[in-house]
Amino acid sequence: MADPYYITTAIHYPNGKPHIGHAYETIAADVIARFQRLMGREVRFQTGTDEHGLKMAQKARDLGITPRELADEMSGAFKDLFDRLDITYDRFIRTTDEDHHKASRTIWEAMEVKGDLYLDRYEGWYSVRDEAYYDEKELVEGEGGEKLSPQGTPVEWTEEETWFFRLSKYAEPLIELLNTPGFLEPASRRNEMIAFIEGGLKDLSVSRTSFDWGVKVPGHDNHVMYVWVDALTNYITGLGYPDGGGLWEKFWPASLHLIGKDIVRFHTVYWPAFLMSADLPMPKKVFGHGFLLNRGVKESKSAGNVTDPNQLVDLFGVDSLRYFLMAEVVFGKDGSYSAEALVNKVNSELANSFGNLAQRTLSMIHKNMDGKLEDFSPNGEDKTLLSTVREACNVTLPREFEALNFSVGIEAWLKAVFACNAYVDEQAPWGLKKTDPERMKAVLQTLFLAIRDLAIAIQPVVPSKSSAVLDQLGVTEERRTYADLSDESWFNALVAADHVIDKPVPAFPRLELPDTEAV
Repeated sequence: MADPYYITTAIHYPNGKPHIGHAYETIAADVIARFQRLMGREVRFQTGTDEHGLKMAQKARDLGITPRELADEMSGAFKDLFDRLDITYDRFIRTTDEDHHKASRTIWEAMEVKGDLYLDRYEGWYSVRDEAYYDEKELVEGEGGEKLSPQGTPVEWTEEETWFFRLSKYAEPLIELLNTPGFLEPASRRNEMIAFIEGGLKDLSVSRTSFDWGVKVPGHDNHVMYVWVDALTNYITGLGYPDGGGLWEKFWPASLHLIGKDIVRFHTVYWPAFLMSADLPMPKKVFGHGFLLNRGVKESKSAGNVTDPNQLVDLFGVDSLRYFLMAEVVFGKDGSYSAEALVNKVNSELANSFGNLAQRTLSMIHKNMDGKLEDFSPNGEDKTLLSTVREACNVTLPREFEALNFSVGIEAWLKAVFACNAYVDEQAPWGLKKTDPERMKAVLQTLFLAIRDLAIAIQPVVPSKSSAVLDQLGVTEERRTYADLSDESWFNALVAADHVIDKPVPAFPRLELPDTEAV
């Protein structure tokens, strides 16, 4: 039996409503989770919100509410969005959850017992927006000569008593970990992190006394944990740490931490060091995906180009958004989106190609065969098409999805769709009804077999629409895994059961561009 699979997203910072970047990462994680389930693996999928830190405290103060009130409101907005996006998470974790505070205190105490925490005074640059410390050499100069973080965010000079973590102690094992094949991808991210460590690791400030919104440091209530100690611990909180039990034993270490490229350092330097200190196993893989740009431009409130993913769902539907993001963007690199690009791609590839293929095939079976399926013997051309489709759906797409090459896998799937449409044009089944009705039946049923394979394969990306197609084909829910692609008995079972194809309902209607410039 395949190993269990534990996937996490970064937990999202809810100091504002979710934007398209949050949707992108979480959709990608859901595609992976669904794919692994279809491959026969037991999957645990966790996402959630990171609710502590100075940034949350300041935003709440500006709004005249408590940090907890802000966290409750904004966390709810994230959860509502993810539910709407058809995200199949097993736990939506909040860092304000009681079990998470317990886990954070436990890992802190483990690091303290190891001798890796000491009290001192911190003086240096801190970015509230990034919740990150930066060395002087990492800063860049802004337009007015102001100092900015490498991300372009403002930094402020901070002086306070703090607990330090002996990060410098772990430089050598961290480099060894980063050189482990497959631990950090894409490779360019790995090179960046190794260069960062080789530049000299300094011990890390891991507590704050200038605010109190966070997990209290054990035995020192005037200190709260640095938000990243608290936030990163969520990955083990969700499996029952420190109490152990079935989830912990089954799913840790994590199979994949899926994160944005801007927080790779926290997940491949700080987090492994904390785990090493606490004598806990390392995650198997960290993948730092790229940014999603709005018409090639990074979104920001000041630029007025921040997109609400709820609006995109209202206009185009969940599966259209999911398909576009996974098919258009090379995963791991920055990508761009626009309403026009989404509409054009979905109409061309889903509505006109796959949707039309399914609609006209099922319509002809319903009309010309009274919806009844029959035993048939495919000829050479039929077998060639089915082999092409099977190779794409059962070999290429799963291989590429396993490697997180979503756009490549979808491209292979789409080529198989195109092959089916070319076969339709060549065979012209509409003209065979009078000249060779038996051949017409063979052509339509060959397409019926191909559409089933195509619909099963693309389920992780467009779960609702592919399910609608499979329902119309008569494929039962328990026969929709990738293993079922190799099982040809399903068709004979439909024939034996006198299954009838009803008049089909279009699963992929064409999209229209809205009369607005809001997206």
